[in-house]
Amino acid sequence: MTSTGTENITNNLAIITGGSRGLGRNTALNLARRGVDILFTYRANQKEAESLIREAEAIGRKAAGFRLDTGDIRAFDQFVAEVRKTLRSWGRDRFDYLVNNAGNSLHAGFHETTEAQFDEIFNVHVKGVYFLTQKLLPLMNDGGRIVNVSSGLARFAMPGSSAYGAAKGAVEVLTRYLAKELGPRGITANVVAPGAIQTDFSGGMVRDNPEINKRVAEMTALGRAGVPDDIGPMIAAFLSDENRWVNGQRIEVSGGMAL
Repeated sequence: MTSTGTENITNNLAIITGGSRGLGRNTALNLARRGVDILFTYRANQKEAESLIREAEAIGRKAAGFRLDTGDIRAFDQFVAEVRKTLRSWGRDRFDYLVNNAGNSLHAGFHETTEAQFDEIFNVHVKGVYFLTQKLLPLMNDGGRIVNVSSGLARFAMPGSSAYGAAKGAVEVLTRYLAKELGPRGITANVVAPGAIQTDFSGGMVRDNPEINKRVAEMTALGRAGVPDDIGPMIAAFLSDENRWVNGQRIEVSGGMAL
């Protein structure tokens, strides 16, 4: 078929964890607008997952959602089997992009954080990212791209975030190792670290609490808290071929928070 130059012919495929809401959803839709088909995970809200599928399909892309707790390593084999089955049904055997976005939050002082709370954070943000990426790599195309979502809290310290910040710091170190070890396959691995964003993360703390929102704005060079549209388009663009030579890097997308 001869291209007219107007149709979208990207035809890549992304897997996004935590894709049904917030930053994951925004990323999914921005990738769909760039011609990328979407597989995503969600923790519990099936209605939001179904609405994302409808939105992506309305753009003209394929989309499928899978319920998955990314902190439950035992569930990964079944998830990968479902991904394989879906890829086959779409006439594929591999995917191109992996965005490790799924996350949970914890606000507790260092002296009061329990081992159970610590394990829950690290299971999702470190162990889950490590082993889900490992399980999915045989299905990733050579020349693929990985983006791990971190946080500004890995750079600056705020009381009550020691476990979460430490977990994100571990992900940032892991990303450099991925970049080094996957280089022979042409796979890049990078970190995107958002600042405080107005979503329902942490119970909508930044979005719904005027005092916290104001405090964030005051410590941000651009004078406001972030919104999902500040992050999703950036990740979608970061995965594009224009950024193929960026590897092993941490890009903070915070409007200049805590400079």
